[in-house]
Amino acid sequence: MYTLSSHDEAMTMPHDTPPRLRALRGATTVETDTSEAILERTAELVRRLLERNELPVDDVVSVLFSATPDLTADFPAVAARSVGLSSTPLLCCQEIAVAGAVERCVRVLMHCYLGEARTPHHVYLHGARRLRLDLPE
Repeated sequence: MYTLSSHDEAMTMPHDTPPRLRALRGATTVETDTSEAILERTAELVRRLLERNELPVDDVVSVLFSATPDLTADFPAVAARSVGLSSTPLLCCQEIAVAGAVERCVRVLMHCYLGEARTPHHVYLHGARRLRLDLPE
């Protein structure tokens, strides 16, 4: 435990060391280009990132989503709002089209505060697992 002071108020943080701004990565794939499929898989991805990193929503600074050009039915950010990130800045963009790249893929870059001693855990699900076979499931 440590304490941060802001003017006259002291706030005790649940981390072993002061937090550091980190970036978590992840990706998932979607079976079909439908709003339901995009939102379901993106919500699963965001929940898993939060759970694996024991990350409270209030420690998330911002989230950038990219989707491959074959996903156009909905914005991945809509799913993030549904799992509690409604006050967090969210941005969606289109991934560049590269021959042979994973199809129907949503990627995420989540900026957050983690204690210095904590190891970030990135999450790659479904067909996106092949992007990072070096990481544990």
